[in-house]
Amino acid sequence: MRRLFREHLGASPVAVAQTRRVHLAKQLLHETRLPMGEVALASGFGSIRRFNETFQTLFGRGPSSLRRTAGSEIPAASAGGVTVRLRYRAPYDWSAMLSFLAVRAIPGMELVEEGAYSRVIDLGGVVGSVEVTQARDEDALIAHIRFPVLSRLPAIIARLRRVFDLAADPEAINEHLVRDARLAPMVAARPGLRAPGGWDGFELAVRAILGQQITVSAAIGLAGKLVERYGEAAPLSATGDIRLTHAFPRAERMVNDDLALGMPPSRLRALRGLASAVTDDPNLLGMGRSLEEAVERLKALPGVGEWTAQYIALRGMREPDAFPAADVGLMRALADETGLRPTAAELLERAEAWRPWRAYAAQHLWAASPATSEKAA
Repeated sequence: MRRLFREHLGASPVAVAQTRRVHLAKQLLHETRLPMGEVALASGFGSIRRFNETFQTLFGRGPSSLRRTAGSEIPAASAGGVTVRLRYRAPYDWSAMLSFLAVRAIPGMELVEEGAYSRVIDLGGVVGSVEVTQARDEDALIAHIRFPVLSRLPAIIARLRRVFDLAADPEAINEHLVRDARLAPMVAARPGLRAPGGWDGFELAVRAILGQQITVSAAIGLAGKLVERYGEAAPLSATGDIRLTHAFPRAERMVNDDLALGMPPSRLRALRGLASAVTDDPNLLGMGRSLEEAVERLKALPGVGEWTAQYIALRGMREPDAFPAADVGLMRALADETGLRPTAAELLERAEAWRPWRAYAAQHLWAASPATSEKAA
């Protein structure tokens, strides 16, 4: 790892981590009124002494002097939380992102309204919430985060960046995909389209299993029951909205309950098998493996086939080349003039030209076929 960091970034992993901490600390100094001790904790510094020493070494002055240079433009702290900007490369199709999330919003856990996405989060056994909107005057999203443990703020920001696909380079992706004559008009119509991620790998995998062979709305109905019955209750102080009542169930809770949701026995076995596997190996759904290895590990779970594994890899593991070729919506979007659809094998062969951005090609095909996006595979 040290060799690769030196080769590609010109710095050690420790130096890169420190740079990220300093950048977040500067952002919090400029954009919030958090006390210095809380800024140090929230940006990942182990102590206020180390925080002060780092700024003195890098900038020749303490962090408080940097805050003063921001003048009167520092916004007042939002009640009950911290507000930060999450920047991205333009263009960004915020309306498409909200539409995608709105269709899949789980009652009691997520809300999409008035240009904002809100949800309950559970991180390290602690419950909080986030609300995300688009900034009006810059290329950024605005995240209002309510969470009692400030040291988890870097992890929350990292997850939000994955959910909203903020690290994507739309120019590079679009330049590649427009080489396909069928995709070119779709890309031209939605140049800022992103591939929405999942807040948590386990949550996304459960959603995928619930959605097997039924409509998205039916799957969300089941997910709502699951969250209401087995999710961790969220106090009003953690959400600020009486409609946000529960976090997504933890894997260990789903292992030990009967999950009476009115589903086929095979689906229940798949959910319990997934929960058991994640309880035994919390890194099962983490990133860091190759796409092929990740898909094979997922397919080894009961009730998880190729489509489900690819979908989990696409949204949960943020694999930009994941591609659920057996998806009915993708096949319909590429039907010819007579309505004849390609088979999964034919679609997979055609998608070879879209590598390494097949996940974004899939997103364009889904977006171009709204009448069929309601269907799961």
